[in-house]
Amino acid sequence: MFEYFEVNTSWSDTDTRVFLPIFFALIFFVAYWFTAQSDKIKALFFAKNDPDQASIKHIFFTKYFGFISMGVVPTILCLIFVPNISLADYGLTVIPETTMFTLAWTIGLSILVIPLAYFSAKKPKNLVNYPQIRAKKWTRKTLFINLLGWALYLFGYEFLFRGTLLIPLVEPLGVWPAIAINIALYSATHIPKGLDETLGAIPLGLVLCLLTLASGTIWIAFIVHVAMAWTNSLTALKHHPDIHLQK
Repeated sequence: MFEYFEVNTSWSDTDTRVFLPIFFALIFFVAYWFTAQSDKIKALFFAKNDPDQASIKHIFFTKYFGFISMGVVPTILCLIFVPNISLADYGLTVIPETTMFTLAWTIGLSILVIPLAYFSAKKPKNLVNYPQIRAKKWTRKTLFINLLGWALYLFGYEFLFRGTLLIPLVEPLGVWPAIAINIALYSATHIPKGLDETLGAIPLGLVLCLLTLASGTIWIAFIVHVAMAWTNSLTALKHHPDIHLQK
């Protein structure tokens, strides 16, 4: 009575190499996002600390959790289930032949994006959300925690997107299909931050993917992203009318 097409559900090593990075990226980014946005978890920090300390501890927790959930756990699982791919194959390495290329592009892109981040960070719509730590009074310790939190989070974030979710997919899928999947997921993660960041993630994601593959490492993407985040955060701190750094 019913007709249907037979689906070939056989599983190969290539399927594992493609499926697992995409699956883990989805699962652990979702885990990070809903943990970071959880009102219940946030309330735990504010129940035990004054508002300034609660904000500092809560935001650092979300950054550290992002580092673990996106950078550490998916990597361990991929190393277990795809043992023929090493950390170096995911871009966590130093390649002498591409070191000067990496250095030149890191400096060049940083020179380009830092002024853009600086002027964008002063806009009122950016100050609504940044700096993410909403403590009224910042100390040097707060400043250090803020910068460290961003570095940890972005290492996990870039290692997930430019390492786990890009480099291993190139051999089985090809360069452009791997990049297309990467950009689609990368841009989608910016949707909660608004249309501007969602669209901006497309050309930035393309450039970072190409440079990651050309250098064989994640360092350009990681360092440039940190430069943008630190510039945005520090500029927002300077210009926010209700948040001040104590000297």
